[in-house]
Amino acid sequence: QVQLVESGGGLVQTGGSLRLSCAASGRTFSSYAMGWFRQAPGKEREFVAAISRTGGSTYYADSVKGRFAISRDNAKNTVYLQMNRLKPEDTAVYYCAADSGGILTSVPERYDYWGQGTQVTVSS
Repeated sequence: QVQLVESGGGLVQTGGSLRLSCAASGRTFSSYAMGWFRQAPGKEREFVAAISRTGGSTYYADSVKGRFAISRDNAKNTVYLQMNRLKPEDTAVYYCAADSGGILTSVPERYDYWGQGTQVTVSS
């Protein structure tokens, strides 16, 4: 069992930056691939980024490639999402998720554990 708690969301102007954190409980964090997803009002949950167990591989949605960066610190049981050059269309609740299969994937059904989310609002 893994419990995930996101933090770092907030209100930012267009072009600004935020760094989200996701702290995981348990001693097996390094055995999970991790992902970030987002969901805007009235829309389906959307893949944002994923990172492998060791952090050596990453995978991004086209919409955030070059602006967002996912990273992890296995010693701190934490995964991060650095978001730069934010746009109003990035406004959403952001969720982190853990995949015990360890495969980088954009498919939300492949993830076993989810956090409760943190709100990111980008004003125009």
